[in-house]
Formats: sequence, structure tokens, C-alpha cells
Amino acid sequence: MRLTFKEKAAYGLGAVGKDMVYMLSASYVLYYYQDLLGVNAITMGIILLVARVFDAFNDPFMGVIVAKTKTRWGKFRPWLMIGTITNAVLLVLMFSAPPAASAGGIAAYAAVTYIMWGVTYTMMDIPYWSMVPAFTRSGREREGLSALARSCAGVGSAIITIVTVMAVAALGTKAAAKNTDNVTKIYDKTNVEFTYYVVERDADGNATSNRIELDGSAITLSVTGIQKVFDGVTDEDKGYAGVVYLKNGNVNYQLAIEGLPELNQDGGDNAIEIAMDSADAGKAVVAVYLAKEYYEQVKASAGSGALTTTITAYSTMEAERLGFRTFSIIIAILFIAFITITCVCIKEKSTVDLKTASVGQMFKALFQNDQAMTIVITIVLVNTALYVTSNLLIYFFKYDLAGSNWQGNYTLFNTFAGGMQILAMMLIFPILRKAFTTFRIFYVCVLSEIVGYVILLSMALSGVTNVFAFFIPGFFIMSGAGMLNVVVTIFLANTVDYGEMKNGRRDESVIFSMQTFVVKLASGIAALVASVSLAIFNIQKDGASALNAAGLLEKVKTSGILQSIDASAVIGLRAIMTVAPAVMLVIALAFFKMKYVLTDEKMKSIAKELKG
Repeated sequence: MRLTFKEKAAYGLGAVGKDMVYMLSASYVLYYYQDLLGVNAITMGIILLVARVFDAFNDPFMGVIVAKTKTRWGKFRPWLMIGTITNAVLLVLMFSAPPAASAGGIAAYAAVTYIMWGVTYTMMDIPYWSMVPAFTRSGREREGLSALARSCAGVGSAIITIVTVMAVAALGTKAAAKNTDNVTKIYDKTNVEFTYYVVERDADGNATSNRIELDGSAITLSVTGIQKVFDGVTDEDKGYAGVVYLKNGNVNYQLAIEGLPELNQDGGDNAIEIAMDSADAGKAVVAVYLAKEYYEQVKASAGSGALTTTITAYSTMEAERLGFRTFSIIIAILFIAFITITCVCIKEKSTVDLKTASVGQMFKALFQNDQAMTIVITIVLVNTALYVTSNLLIYFFKYDLAGSNWQGNYTLFNTFAGGMQILAMMLIFPILRKAFTTFRIFYVCVLSEIVGYVILLSMALSGVTNVFAFFIPGFFIMSGAGMLNVVVTIFLANTVDYGEMKNGRRDESVIFSMQTFVVKLASGIAALVASVSLAIFNIQKDGASALNAAGLLEKVKTSGILQSIDASAVIGLRAIMTVAPAVMLVIALAFFKMKYVLTDEKMKSIAKELKG
């Protein structure tokens, strides 16, 4: 009996749910703990790498457990539901870290919840993909269902990529408004010594050398919803040396200067940076960046240098933190609902012996199959390149391109990039395959990504800020990455036939088990590279890390302005996002060209030998 539409839809819906959960964790857990909660970046990188590698080695063991399970509901569905429920709970816990905990406490919390999240995800993921033979009969039907599920998984990932940042901002703003911890602190001349600069910005939003020093006694600063930020950033273990730095990227504000209309963040033309020597500040530095027309008005009205200025600031870090917690709850509920539908609508129609490969078998198959080893190393390199960029992309939009609408621009770019990747897999690859060999398509894909990274670096260094312009490198990078997903899978399948010819056995399940392993390994390596980069270039922490109560004014005295991240950090972020992935791709291309020999002609020869 053939699968019904209901069964296909139910199985596909499960894939949507599980990949929504996976993408939320893979893309945002580093940002959540490092940027919002202040965990040391290198510490987070080590946690993510260890967890991913542990998770990859855990896969075969979970396969054995599932294979030995016997219940009246089958061997797959019980573990699918148990894994889903526990994983959903851990997802919420992972994005609900206690912000008042010490630096070490939050790091330990991140390590435990993330590793356990990975274990429970494997508990659900293994039976999900392994159960296909239990309710399908023909090979073609199984291939069709697996392809459908892969496509649905892509939809789940795309949904998270597109909606997360905007949804977190909206949900967090509502949650923060109701939060009883939203302490409002007032700072003015009665308790704080302000140093106050107004800096002119050019047409591209960059600070110029034109600036005015105004009378700081005329400032009143009101900070709302910021208590958790104070609690988080004044810990010396995190490198802040007791200084509070209210960054433009993490604070929304309204600014009123006598004689000017009320100014809000409006895409980067007007901005503000504030550094204080403590939560109960005795000294503070305020740098206000104004578009030319406003700067000229202030300059004309400055007179003796005193202008009444009122600044109302609101912590978006606290809103984002609460937003991630609420959003994770919504995704967890959807995840459980979708998998429940899968389990209810899918019936295990046959008894299936689940064959799983041990870690030893996987590595033995690799060492005895040089072509499989070549493709595995190539997959690690190309995936690490892409994951490094994706891990740092949110920092690029928030702290480099910046502006109050960075969430919208980030979402817009991700929508285009995700759509381009899916389009490349489903449309562009089949078209190219009619005219070119898989070898040539591989070269085209890798070169396309390298060209995209070169264009991206050139645009970033030349000061381009229009998000639509970044669609150009996005097209080259994401279309190449999308087609590479298909091509390397074909190459991996070819190594199975090669291994049968060379070793006299067909290690199909063993070799394809390695694909999951190496993708997780690449993800962990990329997270570590991104984390080390954030630490080296002081992304998110810059400014405060160099200040203390005695030298609070020194940065402004020497540079004239405060910055979200300084020039060296900007260059470092751009280089790691572009040059590092490009170098990895060049290495992958050279290694592949030197080692991989399974051309279309060679595969025809192998197929003929196996038949004969």
C-alpha cells in the first residue's frame, strides 16, 4: 500500500519542526551567551566545539539503543517522542540562562544545557531518519519521502533564519515592558561628572573629525531596563574592569537637545555612545553623533558650550534576552506539536533491523577508502568556511553596518541568502548538470563562493552600507554553497562503489553516517574560529575593556570619540568573515583536485567492473 498524502505531510511536518529547533541553536546560541550575557567568547567556542564533537560520537551509540528497542508502538516512535519532549525543554532552558549568575556560573550553565540539548537532539534525530524503511516499501518511495523530508527540513531552517531576529526584538520589547526588574536610573549634574562631545557624521554615517565639546552639567540621562546589563557587564572576570558601556548596538535612545527636534536612532545618521565608570557612575563620557544638518544647528546654538540635553536610553540587550526566552518557548511548542502529528499519523508497518555503524567502523571504512577520506576532508573545509561566515554575520550587521534597523537589514539579507541556496539546489544545479560534469560543477561552486567573498570584502572595506548591494556577494556565496550540498553528496555516494571495488565490501551505511559526523565537526570548528575572532578583536566589548574608573576619559581625549568597535576590530571582523573562508575554500579546491579521481568516466568503469 502506497503512502497517503496525510502520511507524507505528517512526516514532512516533523522535519520542519526539528530543523527549526536545530537552526535556532546552531545560529544563535553563541550570540545569546557571548553578546547578551557576556560569556567569554573563547570559553563559548570551546563549549560549542566539545559539544558538537561529543554529539557526533554519540550518534552511533544512540543508533544501537534504538535498534534494540522493542515496544508495542514500535522501536522508533517512542524515542522520537521522548527525544522531542526532552529536547524542547532543554531548548527553552538553554535560552533562559540566569543573567544575575557569575561569569563562571553562566558559562557552566551554557555548557551543561548545550551538551544535553545535543544528546537529546540525537535521541530524536536518529529514529526520525531511521524509521523510513518501517513505513515505506519500495526503494523509489523511500527516496521520494527522504527527498521530501530534506526539503521540509530546509523550510524549517529558512523560517528560523528569516524570522528570529525580528521576532526576538518584538517579543522581547513586550516582555521587558512588563518586567519588574526594569529599574530606571537617573544621572545628572547632581551625581555625575559628564564629559560631552557632539560629533558630525558624513553622508555615509561615519564620524568625521568635526566635533564640539559641550558643558556636561547640562545633561540628564535616564536609563530604563538596564539593570541586568549593569549586572552583566561590571564583572571584572568578563574584562570590563568595572566600566559600563552603553553601546549604540545594544541600546535604543531618544535624544533631545535644546533647539532641535527630538532625535531617535534612524538608520545610523544619528547615534550615541555612553561610557560610565560604574552602574552608580561618578564619571561618564557621552559622544553624540549627528547628521550634518543637526550638527550645524548645535554648533550655531552652542554659544558658551552649554545646551540642555536629555537622553532617554532603553536596554535592547535585556529585551533581546527576554525575547530569546519567549521565542524558544514558541518554537519548542511547535516542535512538540509537529512531531506529535508525525507519530500519530505514521504507523510502523514492518519490522526493520536498524544497521548502525560504530565509530571504529566509520574510521576503518575511511582509512581503507582514500576517496571517501578525500570527500570527508573536503566537506569539513567547505562547510567550515560557510559556518564561520554565518556565525559572524549577525555581528557584522549589528556592529559594523550598525544602524537602528540592523535587525531588518539582517533579516532581509538572510531571506535572500536562504532563498538563493534553495533555488540553487532545486533549479540551478539540475540545469548545470545537463551541460557539465559534477567535477566541473564542483569547481564552479567553489570559485563562485571565493568570488563572492572577494566582492564582500571589497564592499565592506569601501564603506558600502546599503543592504541590497550585499545581495551581489550573497548570490555568489549562497548559490555556490547550495549546489555544493548536492555535489558532495553525489561524490560521497561514488566512494561507496569505489570502496566495494577496492575492498570487496559495500560500506554504504558506514560512509553516509560519516556525513553527519563531519557536518557537526565543521560546525564546532567554525564556532571556535568565530569565538576566538570575537575575543581577539574585542567585538561587543570594545571601549569598556580598555577603560577603568581612573582612565575613563582617556579614550575620548586621545581619539575624540567613542566607537561601537574600533577600526582594528572592524577590519578584523571583515577579514575573518571573508578572507578566512576564502582561504579554506582554496585549500579545499587544491586538495580535491590533487586527491579525488572518481570522474564520470571512472565511475562508469567501476560500475562495469562491479557488474562483470
